Amino acid sequence: MNPINVTADAERFTCNAYLVDGEVTTLVDAGAMPGVVEEIREHVDDLDRVVLTHQHGDHVEQLDAVLDAFDAELYAYDDHPRRTNEIADGDEVQIGDEAHEVVYTPGHADDHVAFVGETALFSGDVVVYNDGAFDDGSFGRTDHATGDRERLIESLRTILDRLPDSVTGMYAGHGDPFEAGEDSVRDVIERALERAERREPKYPDE
Repeated sequence: MNPINVTADAERFTCNAYLVDGEVTTLVDAGAMPGVVEEIREHVDDLDRVVLTHQHGDHVEQLDAVLDAFDAELYAYDDHPRRTNEIADGDEVQIGDEAHEVVYTPGHADDHVAFVGETALFSGDVVVYNDGAFDDGSFGRTDHATGDRERLIESLRTILDRLPDSVTGMYAGHGDPFEAGEDSVRDVIERALERAERREPKYPDE
């Protein structure tokens, strides 16, 4: 699997929006970058579906533009006017050529889900590799209206429980993608969990 971050060149704050080509060409989150439709068209002619990790603005601002351009289906956990497929914990969703389990992971957002495949984890904002707070395993912010540190800690434990050892790539909503080498994806998530369990502010100066 070789996901393409189609918002990598954004000049404004956005999530990473990952395009995965294959049997079911899929965009994981739509992001907030104007021009994302043109960027997608640089790589594929058609888009079958968009799957959302959650509906914070930096993940969905360009959603209507993407759906309009490609007439794609929308898979989402929470209600959305354009949702065509409701997803729930334990469901299976194909992304590219790989089936992924939907794992409900609240804490950063009430509607947050991650997508766990045989080789790839699309983790949204529940766990990231680097984000300015930590460089090798960090966790999503919980210092906002829908944030809940205790729920996020449980979500990290849930991902670890349901993560196959065969997963070698983690593609998060922010920061860099992670490919297993000396460290595994599990190592990164375990570090994020340990840091979250300290229950200290993620950004102490804010």
